[in-house]
Amino acid sequence: MTPRHIAVIDIGKTNVKLALVEGVTLTELEVVTRPNKVLPGPPWPHFDTEGTWAFLTDALARFHVHHGVEAISITTHGACAALLTADGSLAAPVLDYEHDGPQQTAREYDALRPAFEVTGSPRLPHGLNLGAQLHWQLATTPGLLDRVAQVVTWPQYWAFRLTGRMATDVTSLGCHTDLWCPGARDFSSLVERLGLVGKMAPPRRPDEILGTLLPDISAATGLPEATPVAVGIHDSNASLLPHLKARAAPFSVVSTGTWVVVMTVGGRAVTLDPARDTLINVNAFGAAIPSARFMGGREYEVIRAGSEVAPSPEDVTEVLDAGILLLPAVEPSSGPFAGRAMEWRNLPADARPGLRMAALSFYLALMTAECLSMTGSGGPIIVEGPFGGNVNYLQMLAAATGQPVLASRARTGTSAGAALLVTDLRASSTVFDPTYIDAELRANMAAYASRMRLSFLNRDHARA
Repeated sequence: MTPRHIAVIDIGKTNVKLALVEGVTLTELEVVTRPNKVLPGPPWPHFDTEGTWAFLTDALARFHVHHGVEAISITTHGACAALLTADGSLAAPVLDYEHDGPQQTAREYDALRPAFEVTGSPRLPHGLNLGAQLHWQLATTPGLLDRVAQVVTWPQYWAFRLTGRMATDVTSLGCHTDLWCPGARDFSSLVERLGLVGKMAPPRRPDEILGTLLPDISAATGLPEATPVAVGIHDSNASLLPHLKARAAPFSVVSTGTWVVVMTVGGRAVTLDPARDTLINVNAFGAAIPSARFMGGREYEVIRAGSEVAPSPEDVTEVLDAGILLLPAVEPSSGPFAGRAMEWRNLPADARPGLRMAALSFYLALMTAECLSMTGSGGPIIVEGPFGGNVNYLQMLAAATGQPVLASRARTGTSAGAALLVTDLRASSTVFDPTYIDAELRANMAAYASRMRLSFLNRDHARA
């Protein structure tokens, strides 16, 4: 039976959210947020787990008083795990994947990690490969391996805090960890090489019910002990899930937030290039999904620098006519053009903010289009999350790809997918708006997209 109200814990890289989702329509009734704080250490920069836990339990209690909560689901960012002792406490603080510590042991780790062809995981910097995090932590912290009884992936850490039961989930394991073989649907050889055989919590499907609330959690929040808690899911896969249930292939989902993650279902056959931040994600049903990504939300914040200006039609026209280009990569550590330095072309020294914002939206759309091309995209493109409200981004994406672009009206695209884990529904009732663009503007945008692509290719050639 579908619960009337579902509390969705959403741990994003930038913000922590609790959303109250209506069980039948999967619409958000209330959302509360706090920054996802990173504490400086020692021993390393780590997530503020206790601050987040206090926020979540307080919000759960308030949601239950005001609305009644009948189930809990969980979604989080990837590249994160908790190391637990035998009594369930943290054996070490939960490492922030942006810390460069794992670079210290990169050479040794590269000798251990399985090939991309086996895991679908590209080699990524810092701690973006969860296996690299674990290797560095275990290699540089005396006694840590002996203290670790279980490793749980990030959604399941919060599920463990609620239920006392330990698990990993296939979507988090399949998110560029090096720890999972999508073809075999089993752990990779890296688990044994790290000494973690028997210490990785059992892999589960995200839509299984992990358990019900511990008595002390029930007492603290007022929720009944019988409240079911889902295993939980990686956030980009939460965005994908409603479409897997409701749409016929081919289609692509663009999940936007700190990361822009492109996932293509039933597209044309392609050879993924790990050097360009393509990868295999594993969906909620355990199947492999060709994917690509870049840190689009972070890039947006860097370039806008706090500006709230919305580009005018005149700004858009001037950017297109003057060929004002922002060339990748604003965030050079990831994405299809990793290692490149950003560059402005044809931007006047006294450019008004609207010009920068229009060019920024076009840049993000063209980076997305590149990711779509690399994953063999065909059919409609569904944009989830905050970029779904950016008309300049949507129009440029439609012009650059020549495919229909649909924007979700829900701005927290993960909530409906995560809520689906505890319902018997096939899909959400979220409305998706088609992107309209007149023929003249489409032609001008398509020409701009071609110029931008050519500019970057020429730039690469000059540096080769």
